[in-house]
Amino acid sequence: MPSIGVLNLELRLPDAHSLKDKRHTVKGLKDRLRGKFNVAVAEIDYHDLWQRALISAVTVSADHGHAEQVLQGVEREAASLLGPTLVGVTLEWVE
Repeated sequence: MPSIGVLNLELRLPDAHSLKDKRHTVKGLKDRLRGKFNVAVAEIDYHDLWQRALISAVTVSADHGHAEQVLQGVEREAASLLGPTLVGVTLEWVE
C-alpha cells in the first residue's frame, strides 16, 4: 500500500507589499522544492492575502520511510530558505 505524505508550510511575509511580492516568494519556493525533491507543490490557502501563504508539498511512495525522508528534506530546505518567514509546519499521512 503506498504512503501519501502531505507537508503544510505556513508562511508570514511581512515584507510583501502586494500580491506580486507574495507570488514572487511563493513561486520561488514552489519551483525550488519541485526541482530538488520531485514533490507536488501548491498554494492551498490565503490566496488573496499579501502577507500570508499556505503551501502544501505532497509525495507518494511505496516505502513510508522514503516518503518521510523526502518530506523531512522539504521541511529543512524550506526552513533554510525562509527562516523566520516559515511560522508553521504540519505533516499528514494518507494511507
